[in-house]
Amino acid sequence: MGERGNRHYDVVVVGGGAAGLSGAMVLARARRSVLVVDAGEPRNAPAAGVHGYLGLDGTAPAELLATGREEVAAYGGTVVDGRVVAAEAVKDGGAAGGGFRVVLDDGSSVTAARLLVTTGLADELPEVAGLAEHWGRDVLHCPYCHGWEVRDEKIAVLATGPFAVHQALLWRQWSKDVTLLLHTADEPTDEEYEQLAARDIAVVDGVVDAVTTDSGDRLAGVRLADGRILPCRALVIAPRFTARAGFLAGLGLTGTEVERSGHVVGSAVAADPTGATEVPGVWVAGNITNLFAQVGAAAAAGVTAAAAINADLVNADIHRAVTERRTPFSAQREREAAERTMTPHRHGILDTHTTHTAHSVVQEDTPVQKTDDDSSAAHARHWDDRYREQNRIWSGKPNPTLVAETAGLTPGTALDLGCGEGGDAIWLARQGWRVTGTDISTVALGRTAEHAAEAGVTGLVTLERHNFAESFPAGAFDLVSAHFLHSEYDMPREEILRRAAGAVAPGGVLLIVGHYTLPDWADHLHHISFPSGQEVLDSLELPDGEWEVLADTEHEREATSPDGRTGTRSDCVLKVRRR
Repeated sequence: MGERGNRHYDVVVVGGGAAGLSGAMVLARARRSVLVVDAGEPRNAPAAGVHGYLGLDGTAPAELLATGREEVAAYGGTVVDGRVVAAEAVKDGGAAGGGFRVVLDDGSSVTAARLLVTTGLADELPEVAGLAEHWGRDVLHCPYCHGWEVRDEKIAVLATGPFAVHQALLWRQWSKDVTLLLHTADEPTDEEYEQLAARDIAVVDGVVDAVTTDSGDRLAGVRLADGRILPCRALVIAPRFTARAGFLAGLGLTGTEVERSGHVVGSAVAADPTGATEVPGVWVAGNITNLFAQVGAAAAAGVTAAAAINADLVNADIHRAVTERRTPFSAQREREAAERTMTPHRHGILDTHTTHTAHSVVQEDTPVQKTDDDSSAAHARHWDDRYREQNRIWSGKPNPTLVAETAGLTPGTALDLGCGEGGDAIWLARQGWRVTGTDISTVALGRTAEHAAEAGVTGLVTLERHNFAESFPAGAFDLVSAHFLHSEYDMPREEILRRAAGAVAPGGVLLIVGHYTLPDWADHLHHISFPSGQEVLDSLELPDGEWEVLADTEHEREATSPDGRTGTRSDCVLKVRRR
């Protein structure tokens, strides 16, 4: 592997087809360090030309890819020949704070902050003698790729599933001489027979045994098992499309079955419209996720994924820069501080179901305005002392309201205000969110860091210490969560929640859960204001037209005091989305 050994890249692109090279060029033009690893097995290699790609129609596949490699290299990207055999998450993700190790078939490996996988699919062909040798030349499947080239020829459609009639009717657009070979498929329905007859499409019974060729090795026809020969110049088939995703198993990514009309047509790796998979930091593009994408669509998907990856890296760069600006000491001293914080709690009990999380850094808060130092210090001491009373204050489970209200949200970046011992932050990380957990107590943050490290999800949780009256986390988040942000100390809750709203990214959600009424046994807290959801909404002073209210509810629940007394308390839930 030469100089590639032990190298770290912003992005490793696995697969050097139209999707991979297009994505790599966009990333290289964005001044990202990019490595493309290509096994040299393009799906369209047998085809004479690429079609339907504006400006490049008819270009030989090898020529298109060679030009693409040159363009990527011109912007500083690197393209190498090789096969990726494994990928795994690693703790050290470089500048982006989390990443992956990619292992090649020669035993070498590189690391990357993000992965773009564009390995495409494998076509599983029907078992007919001689058919595979003509695949992509005159054994075809896509009329938009090859229909023009066989227009007005004798075309036969090999029926192997429920879509054969549809194929025959579609290919009839390119030729008046189309025959449907029933082969192993079910017989058409009466309605389908009528459609075929109306379009002058012949139907032939019998299993196809082999293809026949002329002296120039061009397809001449098919031979049926009973010995009949049917002349044709093009044979249309329906392959099973299987995503080339085996090497992603170490990341927990596999191809899932894709169905059409109740019939499995292949497998693909699921992703959102940008190509982001369920594994944070891994994107896919092209036929590995869209079985029916042509070259142009695959290239466009690579561009879309690359833009999303760069945006994700930009956010990581911003977060890192803000963190460094706030932290006046080295990364080593930061780790030492975190270790000192965690040491007294090494023997605490962690409920294994709460989550697994990432390498977490406890960052000191950065003052943004002056307050009463004695009050601030007393507030911090109060919470530190409370957490020191026992090894675990809270259950370690996420708040049920958080679980219910985030169902259906696409994981992105989240801010947990007042994270305590990490139940909510760790649960969010387990769902795929990249979480910034904040609290005034270094003892609580230490426990969250310890629990996160024990659970072992790298790079998903960052911890910052903040007294919200003095400082607030920087950045914009897809979810900002504030659960029971109340204090016996004087705290500007309304101002803090307004800043929380300001931290919500466009399209993001602000979730505020608070007490509304307390049980009788909690009379020592009755001096604290517990507003309703509507009162909280009014206090946020949200600009008209920029937000929508998704939930404003109240619900009662039983509560038990430390000495065993029971009572009923009410909580209010406010959930709003920035448009």
